[in-house]
Amino acid sequence: MRFDSSINRGHTGRIGAASRRIAATVSAFALACQVLPANAQEPAPSPCTEDAMIVFDASGSMSSGDWGYAHQSAAASRIDLVRDALRTILPSVTRFRRVGLMTYGPTAVPGLFNQCDNIALNLRPAPNAAAPIMASVQSLVPVGGTPLTRAVEQSAEALDFRRKPGVIVVLTDGWDTCGGSPCRVGKELHAAAATLTIHVISLRAKGLSPSDEDRLVGTRCLAEHNGGLYLAPKTTEALIAALEMTLGCPKLSRLSGSEGGRATKAEAAE
Repeated sequence: MRFDSSINRGHTGRIGAASRRIAATVSAFALACQVLPANAQEPAPSPCTEDAMIVFDASGSMSSGDWGYAHQSAAASRIDLVRDALRTILPSVTRFRRVGLMTYGPTAVPGLFNQCDNIALNLRPAPNAAAPIMASVQSLVPVGGTPLTRAVEQSAEALDFRRKPGVIVVLTDGWDTCGGSPCRVGKELHAAAATLTIHVISLRAKGLSPSDEDRLVGTRCLAEHNGGLYLAPKTTEALIAALEMTLGCPKLSRLSGSEGGRATKAEAAE
């Protein structure tokens, strides 16, 4: 009887140990099952939905009509052409992306003559922002200088760019006339946050001098150092395409292009 009891006790002990191991395995499996669905259900970031800021050049030169090439109507000013292009693309873009607006040129401060202080945050990134952006852009009267670099820096801050991805689209017909260094600032912004993308759309006038072309290189640096496109559309249609590629969710493939930057179909259009 003692022999049988010993066997029974050993058998019972083995069963108990096995049961405890099974229970531990089941508990671990249950815990894993509780964790895995939560991870599996975490949505992947949607493409082309980062907050965006438009940096809008409303300096005095935007009242000129000598943009593009001979077949481009000179009756319309550069600012009017940009307004028309924005009016075309913003309704669709702002359905899925929060967009804000930074302008430079006109000043709302009476008596302010310093043309390098004329930067205004018209709108922080907001949903369905087509109407307020167009209202602000429509009210602008081109005047003043071009503090482009500082406007880009302030737009990055409005995007809270150190904490989350963001996109800046610069619409300009020239270069910084207020002592800013786009190349230096472009490098600094990228060093502070690699997830900030800066695109530059340049409305280059006809017949620029070699020195003016050199000045544009600085503006191009903003795009080159921050993963963006530098686009020089030559027609209204190409301008609309450039805005769709930078503010929207581009489907056109990027082609390898000119030295130091990326060329696209929008750049090549004539």
